Amino acid sequence: MKTQMTKRMFSTACAAVILSVLTGCATTADNPKDPYEGFNRAMFTVNEGIDVVVKPVAQGYDAAAPLPVKAGVGNFFGNIYDVWTAFNNFLQGKGGQGLSDVGRVLVNTTIGIGGVFDVASEMGLEKHTEDFGQTLGKWGVDDGPYFYWPLIGPRTTRDTFGWMVDSYADPVWRIDDVPLRNTLATVRFVDLRASLLPTDKIVDQAAFDKYNYIRDAYLQNRRSEINDGKAPIQGRDDTECKQSRCY
Repeated sequence: MKTQMTKRMFSTACAAVILSVLTGCATTADNPKDPYEGFNRAMFTVNEGIDVVVKPVAQGYDAAAPLPVKAGVGNFFGNIYDVWTAFNNFLQGKGGQGLSDVGRVLVNTTIGIGGVFDVASEMGLEKHTEDFGQTLGKWGVDDGPYFYWPLIGPRTTRDTFGWMVDSYADPVWRIDDVPLRNTLATVRFVDLRASLLPTDKIVDQAAFDKYNYIRDAYLQNRRSEINDGKAPIQGRDDTECKQSRCY
């Protein structure tokens, strides 16, 4: 059963898409993948405002938590996500990686004490990261316009729907004990934000226009992830690359 928080996030994302279309947010953008740049920059500003509160919490956590604790937290949630990664690898036809992911979950859940220790990596079982947006890309679904959402950040249209499916399948949001569920979700969010702190410095130092930098880096990285690290020939989109050899 969907939680109220997940429902609200889904509703916000859908409403924002409709609002952006109805209010004519399309602008003459310097990137054809970003036709709603005006709307996206507004949401980027909203997110920057939210981060004024979130970032200090993440910095406090990063400074106070010992490295083994942070590693254990990351490993624990990573082990949970490995289940979804395995499922997406199977959907993408990558059976070998899917089986490896299943092996990782079994090893880390048992020997790794609930996933706190990443024993599987020490055993040579490589960690993969796959989401439903990547699966849709593998199936040839076009990425569509780029959007920047509060809290969840940059997404293409395809990845926005992928994120909805990822969130629906997330076992953390399916925990009936509300205090436990909210605690786990909060810890995961803070740990994720803390892991991005080094990236903040890189962006601040390298970017004349922070919005453009994040958008272009996201789009390039997602294309690389969907194509398993291979770069498509310039001018060929993801869908075309599913229909022919273009690497």
